[in-house]
Amino acid sequence: MLMGEYHHNIDQKGRMIIPAKFRELLGDSFVVTRGLDQCLFGYPLDEWQALENKLKTLPFTKKDARAFTRFFFSGAAECEVDKQGRVNIVPPLRDYAQLEKECVIIGVSNRFEIWSKENWETYFAKSEESFAEIAESLIDFDL
Repeated sequence: MLMGEYHHNIDQKGRMIIPAKFRELLGDSFVVTRGLDQCLFGYPLDEWQALENKLKTLPFTKKDARAFTRFFFSGAAECEVDKQGRVNIVPPLRDYAQLEKECVIIGVSNRFEIWSKENWETYFAKSEESFAEIAESLIDFDL
C-alpha cells in the first residue's frame, strides 16, 4: 500500500526523487499520467494494467467515456527509476501539474499523487474544512 506524504524538489531537467518506500512497491518502472485536481497519478504497472482493463469496458459511444479515456491515456508515460532513485517527469505532465520546484508526493492506497507544493497546500486547506462532512457522506461505505 502506498501511503504518507513526502516533500521533494524537481530539477530543471524534470527529475524528481521518488520516496524509497514507494520505490520498493513500484519496482524499476511505473506509469504516471494526468490526474484529477491538477495533480499527477502514478501507478505500479500491475495497477495500471488493471485500470486499463476497466477503462476498456467503458462504452466508446458515450462522449464522456471517450473524453476521459483520451485525457487519461494521452498523458500517460512510463517512468524508469535511475540509480539515484529519480524519475524524469515529461514536460507536458510537469506543465499540467504546475511542477516547478517544490513538490509533494502522497500515497493514496494503490496509487500515488504528485502535486506542486502550492497546489497541495491550497487543496488541503480547502478540503480540511469539509473532511468531517465528507466522512459523514462516506458512512454508508462502512468506513
